[in-house]
Amino acid sequence: MAFRTAGTGRRFGAGRTRLMLPVLVALAFLLVAFLVFTAVYTNLLWYRSVGFSKVYTTQLRAEAVLFAGSGLLMSLVVGANVAVAYRLRPAYRPLSVEQQGLERYRSVIDPRRRLISLGLLFLLGVLTGSSVAGQWQVWLAFLNRTPFGVKDPQFHKDVSFYVFTYPFLRLVLGVVFATVILSFLAAVMVHYLYGGLRLQGPGDKASPPARAHLSVLVGIFVLLKAVAYWLDRYGLVHSERGVTTGASYTDVNALLPAKTILAVIALLCAVMFFSNLLRRGMMLPGVGFTLLVLSAILLGGLYPLLIQQFQVKPDELAKERGYIQRNIDFTRRAYGVGGAQVVQYGSSPQTDQKKLQDEANGLGGVRVLDPNVVGPTFEQLQRIRPFYKFPDTLDVDRYTVDGQTTDTVVALRELSGAPSGQRSWVKDRMVYTHGYGFVSAYGDQMAQGGNPDFITRDMPASSGQRIQVTRPEIYFGERSPRYSVVGGKGQRELNYPDNSPDDGQQSTTYDGGGGVPVDSFFHKLLYSARFQDKNLLLSGAIKKDARILYDRSPRERVHKAAPWLTLDGDPYPAVVQGRVVWIVDGYTTSGAYPYSEQTSLGEATRDTITDTRSSVARQANDHINYMRNSVKATVDAYSGAVHLYQWDTEDPILKTWMKVFPDTVQPKANIPDDLLAHFRYPQDLFKVQRQVLTKYHVTDPSAFYNGEGFWEVPQDPTTRGKLQPPYYQSLKMPSPFDGAAAFSLTTVFNPRDNPQLAAFMAVDSDPTSKYYGQIRVLQMPRDAQPPGPGQVQNSFETDSQVKGDLFALRQGGTKTVAGNLLTIPFGGSLLYVEPMYTKASGGKEQQPYPLLGKVLVRYGTRIAAAGTFADALKQVLGGSGPPAVTGSGSGDGRLTPQEQQAISDLQKAVNDYENAQHKGDYPGMGEAWQRIKRAQEALSAAQQAGAKQQPKPTPDATASPSATPSPSGPAEASSG
Repeated sequence: MAFRTAGTGRRFGAGRTRLMLPVLVALAFLLVAFLVFTAVYTNLLWYRSVGFSKVYTTQLRAEAVLFAGSGLLMSLVVGANVAVAYRLRPAYRPLSVEQQGLERYRSVIDPRRRLISLGLLFLLGVLTGSSVAGQWQVWLAFLNRTPFGVKDPQFHKDVSFYVFTYPFLRLVLGVVFATVILSFLAAVMVHYLYGGLRLQGPGDKASPPARAHLSVLVGIFVLLKAVAYWLDRYGLVHSERGVTTGASYTDVNALLPAKTILAVIALLCAVMFFSNLLRRGMMLPGVGFTLLVLSAILLGGLYPLLIQQFQVKPDELAKERGYIQRNIDFTRRAYGVGGAQVVQYGSSPQTDQKKLQDEANGLGGVRVLDPNVVGPTFEQLQRIRPFYKFPDTLDVDRYTVDGQTTDTVVALRELSGAPSGQRSWVKDRMVYTHGYGFVSAYGDQMAQGGNPDFITRDMPASSGQRIQVTRPEIYFGERSPRYSVVGGKGQRELNYPDNSPDDGQQSTTYDGGGGVPVDSFFHKLLYSARFQDKNLLLSGAIKKDARILYDRSPRERVHKAAPWLTLDGDPYPAVVQGRVVWIVDGYTTSGAYPYSEQTSLGEATRDTITDTRSSVARQANDHINYMRNSVKATVDAYSGAVHLYQWDTEDPILKTWMKVFPDTVQPKANIPDDLLAHFRYPQDLFKVQRQVLTKYHVTDPSAFYNGEGFWEVPQDPTTRGKLQPPYYQSLKMPSPFDGAAAFSLTTVFNPRDNPQLAAFMAVDSDPTSKYYGQIRVLQMPRDAQPPGPGQVQNSFETDSQVKGDLFALRQGGTKTVAGNLLTIPFGGSLLYVEPMYTKASGGKEQQPYPLLGKVLVRYGTRIAAAGTFADALKQVLGGSGPPAVTGSGSGDGRLTPQEQQAISDLQKAVNDYENAQHKGDYPGMGEAWQRIKRAQEALSAAQQAGAKQQPKPTPDATASPSATPSPSGPAEASSG
């Protein structure tokens, strides 16, 4: 009895174990299914909230079709070949050690053969489908392709064939190749397992059925190879064999006919393999395969190499000239630089002083407020509370203030989180939910003490400000929380802190309509799983009508709404009809444009800002050879609403995606005028175009081949080892260009491996202008090139007048920060302007944020420093004496004798101090320091005396060199 009970217990335990396994598998399956459902359904809810559900459902359908189609193809074909191999197994297997070993495997596999086969085929189908589903954009673009209206010069096919059709054909061919290869491998394994293939034993090592089966599979593979050779012919338009990208002389005259011949040979070889169905033996297929391999080596490899070495190399320019011209023409067209206007400039600088002064009067304001420097200044002066934050790089826009359009530096006061020590889930997610306020300042003028001259400022946003902001709340921004729960009945969210003595706050309840309702248990459950936060499910603070806001950054929202776009790294805010909106530039790109030079998007757009700032996103290192700013997108900072506007009406890639996702991109005519006024030429496109123009401004094939006149983007003189970024500024381009002042994006070029300046490039960035997008290049004379940015920066630091001024301003624990070095066409030459900022090197009470100290200006060989650009320019252009360091003296740009003597004494003392410091002579440093202080006092007294002689002193007239800290130059410097 006991024995039976024990046996029963073991059977019960074994049964329970067998039951538990499928239960655990089922639970795991349900968990995975729930997580997948959560991800898909919450994404669908998000897309519905922004009105782009068609984008998501279209993408899902495309992925599902590709997943199912490729997965079924792989599973069915491989499975069919496995079944055929099994049916063709020999009835008799000779006894051998090999077969005895295999018999053990067969005895294990045979009882579970169907289950094992179905499981492996299912896994293979899933892996294949997952891989191919990611190529949904290739498939949809092919189905909706739009002609470019341009044919390549070799095959005379429309460019759309290479951009849309060729990648899809390669995708299909790759899937079929993989299917045939895996079918062959699976058939070999089955034939070997069941004795159709043998390594040991007497007689043939392959049974006739196995030989025929495998011959057919190899024949199909070789047939596909014939198709691949034929397609390879068109891929030559992307060849890198020659001097430039595109089919070269060797490609056209050697490789192209070789690919054609190889396709024919491969076709014949496939026939030889198929013939093995009718005749026994492997001689004919073996001969065919050997012929194919030898032909591939000789025709595809050796023959082109011989042509390249013995025909092209000895006379490369003559052989490649036509192909270089193709590359130049197609590269310029692909990057949109074909219409760039290049003119000679700078050969006859203006010397007449009156004409220079007249031109200076019409120069207008020059932006001296550097958005890449004054981020900490905005934060210090306008953060108001420590839980707000400004970006480390601000943006430049244009606003009409008091009837005049002016360059404006703008930023949003975004939320950085609940105050330290007051963190909780409710505060983090339901109280501190948004930023507040649009802050802007004049770009070309400063307030007292070198502070920004704010146009809009403070909290709350008052109705009397010159830029009216009626909806200042920032619920969607670059630094918004991961998610917030807002808008619930009775919910109070911090809007802005007031100025009451008890440090109170004003609250609000979100009613912008953005986000997804989260007041139901089902939605709470889904989002609790999505964000892995149980508080979303358990918290009783979430009331009726509550909504959850997530995926809130402008780039993220636009990317999800238009996944086919590449987005600019620097979205910028604008006030449109009282609301704050983010403007995001969208690009259509391709890497398949024929004959066009490949460019790394990441490398081409790198500069000081992308490498040293966090608020500008770096582009991925995608290799492209076509780029258009085809879409302007906006994101409402309050509601989160996304709008896509067609910008390039001729772009075939944009037209293709507008067919794929109809009604998601609005026509250009729908852009409101108030919004249009804030569009600008995008920086990342400009950076790519300037990188292309370093070589492709040369349009003569001979000069291009020899590298004559190639340029390079200069190093940023203020940050070593980084490229100088482009700058937005309003300027007038000289004749023969239109002379009206225009908001422009500008850059300069150096000659390759030469620090001088080769060219100045500007693109009109005013979207209301008929010249918008027009690239204009001023090319300097090669025999008299002006100094480049690095040389100009060095001249500022070494000029005998400016050096003493800057040295004095770097005392007392103050360091200096160089702003953007602007280059401006002026007087038949170039005017250089650089704002120099000062910043305390220590604690918060020592001015820990940059303030404008001086503006440095250079024209020709004359250099000046003053408190304002107007004063510095006046010193450079006025009088025959040396330019004044400060805006005082006689009032006509000349120094008084007393000032000249004081500056001379100051400079000598500075030099003595530096020499003593270099030698480690501390007594000498102390003596020189006393002389510096006496010279400063003498200079201050001389300036005040000169100022009393003027009826209306200049703003800088009473300022001594040490009164306002001033920046140091390329590297931040402080007193030792």
